Amino acid sequence: MIRAVMKRRLLPVLLVVAAAGLLSACGSQGVSVPKATASVQNGAKLFSQRCSGCHTFEPAGAQGSATKVSDRERVDGVNFNVRTVCYDNALYALRNGGYSGAIMPENIVVGKQAQDVAAFVAEYSGKQGAHAASPTGPAVKCPPLPAGVGQ
Repeated sequence: MIRAVMKRRLLPVLLVVAAAGLLSACGSQGVSVPKATASVQNGAKLFSQRCSGCHTFEPAGAQGSATKVSDRERVDGVNFNVRTVCYDNALYALRNGGYSGAIMPENIVVGKQAQDVAAFVAEYSGKQGAHAASPTGPAVKCPPLPAGVGQ
């Protein structure tokens, strides 16, 4: 009899624990750049680790920026799903703390890691934009990556 009571009490507890485990995985995204070079894949992983708190970028599983103007905070960075950023511009921002220098830390990644992140951003940014125009002008056309970068 005691065994039957224990089983009846254990089942709901196990169900609650299992549900909590499943729900904790909801909404999480990972890095998804299946056909990218090793360098660009490394850049995506680094972006996910170091930049996802402030930027949104689906290929890196990053959801750090506001999606509505009314939700915007001072630390919200660029949504790279909709803004195209070329390699040289991404590398400049990484080295100099963005363009305003107000929030983004300088040299958040350096050297080869910075090149990998910049190559990743250049390769994947702006793919979901309604139009590729920048806020101040026509559509952004990025030159090819420099020789030896992103490979």
